[in-house]
Amino acid sequence: METRTKIYQNIYQDSVALMRISATISDMPGIEQASGLMGTTTNLDLLLESGLLDARPNTKPSDLLFVIKGKPEALDDAFTAAEIALAPKESSESSGGVKRLAPTSLLGALEEAPMANLALISTPGEFAAAEAMKALRAGLNVLLFSDNISVEQEIILKKYAAEKSLLFMGPDCGTAIISGVPLAFANVVRQGNIGIIGASGTGIQQVSSLIDQLGSGVSHAIGTGGHDLSKEVGGLTMLAGIHALANDPQTKVITLISKPPAKEVADKVLAAASKTGKPIVVNFLGADASQIKGPHITAASTLEEAAHRAVALDKGEAADFTSAGPDDLGINERSKIIARTIKSPQRYLRGLYTGGTFCYEAQLLLQNHLSDICSNGPVGNAQKMTSPFRSEGHTVIDLGDDVFTRGKPHPMIDPTPRNERILQEANDPETAVILLDVVLGYGSHDDPAGELAKTIGAARTSLKGSGPAYIASICGTVNDPQNLADQKAKLEAEGVTLCASNAEAVILALQVVKRSQQ
Repeated sequence: METRTKIYQNIYQDSVALMRISATISDMPGIEQASGLMGTTTNLDLLLESGLLDARPNTKPSDLLFVIKGKPEALDDAFTAAEIALAPKESSESSGGVKRLAPTSLLGALEEAPMANLALISTPGEFAAAEAMKALRAGLNVLLFSDNISVEQEIILKKYAAEKSLLFMGPDCGTAIISGVPLAFANVVRQGNIGIIGASGTGIQQVSSLIDQLGSGVSHAIGTGGHDLSKEVGGLTMLAGIHALANDPQTKVITLISKPPAKEVADKVLAAASKTGKPIVVNFLGADASQIKGPHITAASTLEEAAHRAVALDKGEAADFTSAGPDDLGINERSKIIARTIKSPQRYLRGLYTGGTFCYEAQLLLQNHLSDICSNGPVGNAQKMTSPFRSEGHTVIDLGDDVFTRGKPHPMIDPTPRNERILQEANDPETAVILLDVVLGYGSHDDPAGELAKTIGAARTSLKGSGPAYIASICGTVNDPQNLADQKAKLEAEGVTLCASNAEAVILALQVVKRSQQ
């Protein structure tokens, strides 16, 4: 294998676009790995840490760097494909029918679309705050996909936005749906009466997709960014979102999603939500549900419960849905059937997640039932893994964590890293169940279930039909680019047991493992 590097001066692509291009090139014959990044110091450090580069190239932050590793005869075609993908795209036609290149600045974009009122910003972190402030000063609401800006900068931007009656989503905001338009990683859901405000991208995706599947719709889904409900930031975006949805005539029910906020922040958020007079569903994952109370407030313990309870309130019904527990009759009957395929020494659960919030929720659901859970991002009673690259006991892994994505696309975009880990776990004679999430929607791989099915089929072939059971949930809708029904069919054809939600999949996997140990 040979590694070749090319620098493209003064060409910019956002990180999501570069991850998708990198994933496409990595799939080309003879190519082992491809990575396209802007030439910032942080990005070069990532490439050096990943081992894809062994020396720091002479790049400027405005340069785009592509590094491709593969067979020498395949590299020319790979770089040709990269250059085609990087070529400037034509913008709209002028009044004379002349094609124009896409604008290269915020002001240029506003000249082409003067009625625009929102900017989605995805730039290297060291430039993100400045670009976000430019957008706010131009009177635009902002979704800041970029991360790595300081807490001080975040507070300044959010306070400025509040002064100008603008909405600032982020930093590190991966998902939003505004007036039916999916932004960043989001699903295609029908419009309706339920508004969502969430500090979690995959949390918003799970709740909005389930709302769609249950026959209701979403007015707006507002992402806050992962730091918003910290004591320092004080929930500024969630509070602004509550105010916006309170005054939105389309929104009849509001759903709040987050890991447990700082207490003083939670108190402010719950007080503001109660004052809207609208029904509020609150899912602070892992928080004591008895402490989530107030006028018009309904607590939910899982993402699944949040979706079902919001839909019930939208329909004027009792919001009393509860996610299945270990004693659920249906879960137990299904687990009996699956457990018959498990043989000694198979006894461990291995959760391989692409969505960080799904990994977090899984640990919360398992912690009172399994005593020896390990994770690369431990929650509750879980222990830190000795190495994230080798499972031990019951293991629940977030494969989207930085340790796995340095210099590589996120596993939602390129499923290769998780597929490789599935083969590793399947060949461990102690693995009883492999628990999986599949996330559809814009930004995700074109056919994640298809790639997953191929891997599971290959694992079963190598093990001559034996091996672990596979349990999964799919987060998506029939209107997503990948189509939920098509994705389900591909996994079911490989014998994967599908569940309606991550919570249900976790409890089913738990019961199968418990039966395998009896």
